[in-house]
Amino acid sequence: MLKYSIKRIILALITAFIILSLTFILVKSLGIKDTTFGAKENVKHAFYIEQLNLGYVVVFNKPMSGYGKLLAEFHSFGQDEYYYARPILEQYGNWLANVFTKWDWGTSIAIEPEARAIDIIAWRLPTSMILNVISVVISVPLGIGLGILAGLKKNTWIDHLISTLVMIFISIPSFVVISFLMYAFCFQNNWLPTLWPTPGADTKTKVLAFIIPVISLSFGSVCGYTRFVRAELCEVMSSEYLLLARTKGLTKNQAITRHALKNAFVPILPSILAEFIGIFGGSMILEQLYGIPGIGKLYVTAINTKDYNVLMVDMAIFTTVGLLAGIVLDLSYGFIDPRIRMGEKK
Repeated sequence: MLKYSIKRIILALITAFIILSLTFILVKSLGIKDTTFGAKENVKHAFYIEQLNLGYVVVFNKPMSGYGKLLAEFHSFGQDEYYYARPILEQYGNWLANVFTKWDWGTSIAIEPEARAIDIIAWRLPTSMILNVISVVISVPLGIGLGILAGLKKNTWIDHLISTLVMIFISIPSFVVISFLMYAFCFQNNWLPTLWPTPGADTKTKVLAFIIPVISLSFGSVCGYTRFVRAELCEVMSSEYLLLARTKGLTKNQAITRHALKNAFVPILPSILAEFIGIFGGSMILEQLYGIPGIGKLYVTAINTKDYNVLMVDMAIFTTVGLLAGIVLDLSYGFIDPRIRMGEKK
């Protein structure tokens, strides 16, 4: 198990490195985007000084016809400055050096000019975490409870009702659910805030603002867990070892609690652990529509404003969370069921 764990962690680090490297190269292939259009001359100059410090551009005191496209020119401190973009691979090497030697991901150039990109992520991450933790705490027991009820009442009207509702609700896209909730409870009846409240809002408004995001995030999870738990429980209930337990004198309730539920939860518990790890991912659609200042909305904003430094940090968060959830999911099988040995050869 230890050998397998180390192997998975190393592979995850390599995968994260490849994903972030490809993202950086593809983003930089679009060219350096000057988002200071219409700004004062000193703001424009500060933008290119930042790019120079990161190693993404090079400056000369005269035009260089053979170096590529001229990005900008300034007359600063009595001399001319001509800024050209470095080759993409040089920019990539400088980016790696900045991250691994100084943990410098650069500063924001559009979202919060001159603020460190990693600080911007740190300011918004807690909001996404809180919303998703609450949604997981609500959706996991509710989904498991409905799944157990449907499984124990198999082929009854209760099972058919729960299964039908799950199939209907799980087919509805998340943005439709969010839009409907906002229309019904915010715009139509004015019961809940139409947008995420500002830090200075009163306590009641802040509490009410959690209702729509939590319901929206829990909606799909409840349906998924209900269907998953029901399927696992129905499979276990029809197994031979459960029939053997009944023939040995166990009642139906004893067989269910001692054997059926225990074995049905072997594939279910790892998915719960992975979802708790995945809470850092947030929800891009929800945060964008409801104006929540989380990392999901930040990701979309960074793309639209061409704030590539912030985009790279946000991408690193999503990549790390996804890979970490996969590792936890795989390793948890071995801890939950000792009969499972990960990575063993026959």
